[in-house]
Amino acid sequence: MSFTIHGIGVSGGIAIGHAHLVSHARLEVAHYLVPPYQVSEESARFDSAVRTVRAEFETLHANVPAAAPAEFAAFINLHLMILNDSTLSVVPRTIIENEQCNAEWALKVQMDALLAQFDEIEDGYLRERKTDVIQVVERVMKALSGQPGYVPPPSTDAEQDLILVAHDLSPADVVQFKQHQFASFITDLGGTTSHTAVVARSLNIPSIVALHRARQLIRESELLIIDGTQGVVIVDPDQQVLAEYRLRQHQFDIERQKLKRLKNTRATTLDGITVELHANIELPDDVAEARENGATGIGLFRSEFLFLNRNDLPDEDEQFEAYRRATQEMDGLPVTIRTYDLGADKQTDDAQRITTNPALGLRAIRLCLTEPQRFLIQLRALLRASHYGKINILIPMLMNASETDQTLLLLARAKQSLDEEGIPYDCGILVGGMIEVPAAALALGLFTGKLDFLSIGTNDLIQYTLAIDRTDDTVAHLYDPLHPAILNLLAHILKTAGKAKVPVALCGEMAGDVSLTRLLLALGLRQFSMHSAHLPDVKQRILNSTLKDIQPLARKMLRANDPRKLQALLDRINA
Repeated sequence: MSFTIHGIGVSGGIAIGHAHLVSHARLEVAHYLVPPYQVSEESARFDSAVRTVRAEFETLHANVPAAAPAEFAAFINLHLMILNDSTLSVVPRTIIENEQCNAEWALKVQMDALLAQFDEIEDGYLRERKTDVIQVVERVMKALSGQPGYVPPPSTDAEQDLILVAHDLSPADVVQFKQHQFASFITDLGGTTSHTAVVARSLNIPSIVALHRARQLIRESELLIIDGTQGVVIVDPDQQVLAEYRLRQHQFDIERQKLKRLKNTRATTLDGITVELHANIELPDDVAEARENGATGIGLFRSEFLFLNRNDLPDEDEQFEAYRRATQEMDGLPVTIRTYDLGADKQTDDAQRITTNPALGLRAIRLCLTEPQRFLIQLRALLRASHYGKINILIPMLMNASETDQTLLLLARAKQSLDEEGIPYDCGILVGGMIEVPAAALALGLFTGKLDFLSIGTNDLIQYTLAIDRTDDTVAHLYDPLHPAILNLLAHILKTAGKAKVPVALCGEMAGDVSLTRLLLALGLRQFSMHSAHLPDVKQRILNSTLKDIQPLARKMLRANDPRKLQALLDRINA
């Protein structure tokens, strides 16, 4: 019987193939008492399982394929770090000894305690890291039961027609099947910022997460259609639907090949308006993909990824090398590096920072300014790297003028220290601010006189303006870029900055949404920054747009309040 399941599409395109179900250890474990004389033996069994999993991770890390995205190695390092942390590698042994219980139960008790702490975190990225804890625990559970980690099916000529169906997939699992040519993978768990989503975009295969019960409903070898663009899984399609999607798949592949020809074409509208298309990256290794997709700059280098997934902090030289490498590989094109946007940072004695709502607490520039010595290290590294190319510094989550003033003072101190040491840097380095707090958007004049450029972070701007947690799929339907308040805020930012002659970029998800490209153009946006994979589609839309035809419709959208009318006007803009 044919049926459909809806989730969150995290990597577009269409895949057609047969389901391969991936099994993972269940975390409902038995609880039994261990005789006193066997407690030490039970502790040794736990230690042996930890050593086994540690060896698995180290082997995986050593054998990451050369062509694999840089995120894979980083994710394995994160899981190895979680495993080595005493909260997982030592505390369960203490529970075994104190409660005289079996190793599986002790590990489950400790995992539940850790997950309870994660559940109190409202910051989306940090909350989703609890999935990594579960994945590591699952692997230790398997070792305790004598099971190996997930091993992909034997390679076959038809494996490109296989679709992995899992409750969840860890980065280590993904590395293991990276050498295979699967058509797609779908999972019950995951969000737009989960590791699974990041890996899916890196592999550039159609993928869907947050399907909730796909692993239960789909049977082994069942025929599936995966529409990663719409976030839809069609199970056991009839011949008519199958034929329609095969045609769509063929057309999609043809369009992908055509778009590659636009790599070196300037993004210019039919009436001569030139637009800059930049890429968002997390690590220097991402630059290659950005260049391959025709990016004319890096609009957002999320430097906090250098700080995550590790139990130490990157020193000045390590940061300098990462920034210098990205800058040199862009070969003279601009690289905008955001100072670390960490919140409820858990890497250094920061347990006290985990509050009930870290998304509104000590994070981003607020955190940087409370740690001026750490911040100065990053500013010095950025300045040093600016000697090797065009670097811009971007300050996240600005809210008031004093934050800007304090940042500029610290930057001046960093420059002075480099001058004293005779270390060269770009004296004219530009400093910009992210507009992602409604207060900053409404009081833009606080920043236009102090900063060289602005960048709109629509992900948080929408989240804060609409009071919607964008990582919570129970309210995801309320996350609306076309809400009148959002459209008028964007128009206000672009108009106000334009009058002040301060350049504005947009680096949130809206920049990569091709259905919004013409609307943003009509509102006055001239620099988009997005995930590299979206660059060709957005460029094609710009090349086929005439600004004078769409501006009147955009003005009507700013006056409209009815969601149906707004959508109808957007449809006319995109016609």
